Amino acid sequence: MNTKPYSVLHSALHSVLQDKQLIAFDLDGTLIDSVPDLAVAVQKALEALGLPTPKEAEVRDWVGNGAPVLVERALTWALKTQPEAELQKRAYDAFIAHYSAAPNTLTTLYPGVKQALQTLHQQGMILVLITNKPERFIKPLLAHFELLAYFTLWVGGDSLAEKKPHPLPLLHAAQTCQVPPAACVMVGDSRHDIAAGKAAGFATVALPYGYNHGEPIENSQPDLLLASLSALLGSAA
Repeated sequence: MNTKPYSVLHSALHSVLQDKQLIAFDLDGTLIDSVPDLAVAVQKALEALGLPTPKEAEVRDWVGNGAPVLVERALTWALKTQPEAELQKRAYDAFIAHYSAAPNTLTTLYPGVKQALQTLHQQGMILVLITNKPERFIKPLLAHFELLAYFTLWVGGDSLAEKKPHPLPLLHAAQTCQVPPAACVMVGDSRHDIAAGKAAGFATVALPYGYNHGEPIENSQPDLLLASLSALLGSAA
């Protein structure tokens, strides 16, 4: 466990990271573009139920609240009404089966992600991952992209009683790593990341290229908007 004192200056990094110890990252839409594989799993699940299948661009706007909500949104789109619980379960089970079979076939890292994580880790920052994706998929994806070594902790959408935008996952990470919320930063691409960060007392950094239900991330009023993760490196880039 990193136990360095609270008042640490990371002179080579962006000023938002001065006096910070821990950075919490979202996964989908922040570190990886996972929509292509998610879309295929959604399409196969709905096709198996004899329902219309959405395009990838439509699925892109449904991502961010976890797999059950993604499937519910897809069913609502296909049925043009709210799905019944039994159909929701069948579709969710089919989606999980298809996604589990191929979670990283089409998924890619966003540019600059690996270098940014490596440099931040080398600079002594504690890195944690907080995603609404089911926990079972996190380690395989991090391993596939050779990112496992950079993260002290990861929390999935089904790891705790609440998920983002609730602050619980962020507060859990801060407490587990023994870092006060004021010394933490939440980095994400959606309003759920920013809302969770604000509620937890974290500084908030937004990225504009991910998934935010078709809304500009600026509307969530993050503390800082950066074009890419590389911008966090400052002079270390």
